[in-house]
Amino acid sequence: MRFWIFAAALVFAACTGSPSNGQQSQNGGVEQGPSNSNFTAAFEGQTRAPEAVSGVRINAQEIASGLNHPWAIVFLPDGRMLVTERAGRLRVITRDGDISPPVSGLPAVDARGQGGLLDVVLSPNFATDRLIYLSYAEAREGGNGTSVARGRLSDDARGLTDVQVIFRQMPAWQSRGHFGSRLVFDREGRLYVTLGERQGADSRPLAQDISNTIGKVVRINADGSVPADNPFAGTANADPHVWSYGHRNVQGADLNPDTGEVWTIEHGPRGGDELNIPRAGRNYGWPIIGYGIDYNGQPMHQASAREGMEQPIYYWDPVIAPGDMDFYRGSLFPWRGDLLIAGLDSEALVRLDIDGERVTGEERFALGVGRIRDLAESEDGALWIITDENNGRVLRLTPRA
Repeated sequence: MRFWIFAAALVFAACTGSPSNGQQSQNGGVEQGPSNSNFTAAFEGQTRAPEAVSGVRINAQEIASGLNHPWAIVFLPDGRMLVTERAGRLRVITRDGDISPPVSGLPAVDARGQGGLLDVVLSPNFATDRLIYLSYAEAREGGNGTSVARGRLSDDARGLTDVQVIFRQMPAWQSRGHFGSRLVFDREGRLYVTLGERQGADSRPLAQDISNTIGKVVRINADGSVPADNPFAGTANADPHVWSYGHRNVQGADLNPDTGEVWTIEHGPRGGDELNIPRAGRNYGWPIIGYGIDYNGQPMHQASAREGMEQPIYYWDPVIAPGDMDFYRGSLFPWRGDLLIAGLDSEALVRLDIDGERVTGEERFALGVGRIRDLAESEDGALWIITDENNGRVLRLTPRA
């Protein structure tokens, strides 16, 4: 086991990975280069919030390495971690960095492109039922799609039994991208699943069609059944699983500890990463409205706003390429209630000051550890991150004195 120590100063990086001199932009926000689109924000503070310097420097301590594109990390009650690898393996990792053999009994995954084994969460009743929930890309007739399965983790954490698929995104699609997919339980034990719009020009319009689950956030019961109070339950020609729609590729989500609502973060194209609060039956606009441009430099949207479509709480242009996000609940860092975001192409930990439903400040930490896919908080308030690389790592973040 090796330990690498990184001292992360308050250094800011754009999605291109180009270095920054750390100076503020003219409006006092984090320096990040010119916008891609010509759209203006719908309200003050919707993008490029003022720079919020917390004065924290971060130690990043390598705990484990040699993982193949790890995607999600979650703590077991005994302090060990479950970590997924996109190739289809689930590992148990100790605080000392010992990595278990792959947990047996997992469903087969379609590990191509962005697909594979993705998120993992514990049942709200894990202490008594030992159930874990997994999201993954599943090969099917006609293509593939995001599925959710649950299974019982053995007492020795070596295998899963009683594995059953409880949800399948429909329709299947021939694509290797935009699977989503975060899993979040709310306080009532309902499971939210974030689902991408499968990346193609032919699949994008389906995000606006509530008869399918492409480009949606869905809400299901813990057994996969549909809650009776879902917004489109009983609506003709609507998929009853749908909670909200008009999403591009949501790969981050967490429950706001103050309000109990699920917040999400999703990838835009070139510009237009969005922070949203997906609410029942609401339309979040993709691909009709947004704040980015196409990868080829051409316009993606005719407008950034339209009646009947929700505005993001916050957006980034240029993008940060967000992985997962967590509200900070501890006291080791002076950030309680702040939103922490894993940056992929930006290779940064992004912190947002939150006041109600508004972002009032942004801070970025260039940790120098690579693409950050997921983060989790341990009981002592330390942050644990995983890097999405061939030699993926688990690192523990603590404040540097």
